[in-house]
Amino acid sequence: MLFAEEELVDRHIGIGEYRGLEFLHVNARRVINEVPASSRMPFRYTINAYRGCSHACVYCFARPTHEYLGLGLGQDFDRKLVVKVNAVERVRAELRSARWHGEHIAMGTNTDPYQRAEGRYHLTRGIVEALGEARNPFSILTKSTLILRDLDLLVAAAARTDVQCNLSIGTLDEQVWKATEPGTPHPRRRVEAVRRLNDAGIPTGVLMAPIIPGWSDSPEQLEEVATACVEAGAVFVTPIALHLRKGVKEHFLSFMAQRRPELHADLARRYARSPYLSPGEQQAIVERVHAVVAPPRRRRSRADTFGHPAPPTSDASHTAGREVTPGAEQLPLLTPDTLEPG
Repeated sequence: MLFAEEELVDRHIGIGEYRGLEFLHVNARRVINEVPASSRMPFRYTINAYRGCSHACVYCFARPTHEYLGLGLGQDFDRKLVVKVNAVERVRAELRSARWHGEHIAMGTNTDPYQRAEGRYHLTRGIVEALGEARNPFSILTKSTLILRDLDLLVAAAARTDVQCNLSIGTLDEQVWKATEPGTPHPRRRVEAVRRLNDAGIPTGVLMAPIIPGWSDSPEQLEEVATACVEAGAVFVTPIALHLRKGVKEHFLSFMAQRRPELHADLARRYARSPYLSPGEQQAIVERVHAVVAPPRRRRSRADTFGHPAPPTSDASHTAGREVTPGAEQLPLLTPDTLEPG
């Protein structure tokens, strides 16, 4: 059921605020994992202390990874969470290794490091502390305001090394948010987290992801998100259209058939031949956001995010910090062969 480099320790059924979740405790032999060069990611090393995610985002690209564990990509992914309980001690040991040369480490490339389980296990907090003490550069992508719990450690780490945080905020539409990301904090609270992180001196950007065709892509919806993020001081704002690879596409379209049947046929048509939205439709989204983020009169402002050089952290950030040109492949995500085995 588990990867070769993991040993199942025990299982815990969540109680209280964690009711409905099951935690599979494992000991991992390795926690800092190298991403294959073939993935074309802008980072070489990642840390994921958890697998599965209680955010329960219906479109999550990482869902099929649960199938490699003999679990389902639906409710199992949302509720049966793998917890690498020895992650902090392994990170400290791996950072001390003579073979480690202090490369940038991206966190949040598979599942959210600040999902609900982190409130119980504090693994991400321990890892952030270890990276800061070792002066090892790192970046974090999350949808959770729980990151603010660790603001003290992030500030301390940023005084020693390069630290960047990114918040994923795809929509401010409450209907879309509640339906597609039921386990996440309110998106406006995430906008406030962007403000607080930047005010504390932690460069923090926003991935507007995913933008769902026909549901969260109207000019008014895009402008609302982009404006809020600019006003919060985001160091970049990168719009990312919905991506549906095999397995996730079937799961998402099944959800849409029940929740928004009037949109189902159109989405099935748009994604019939490719996991990506057409280049023209992608470019239209980018231009709408760009008009807010970097209009000519303020192109050099703090909020001019396109061209921002900071290292991105996620599957979705292969093109973060630069404009998507018409016809370009949109944001190749981490695929099963690029996800770390341990």
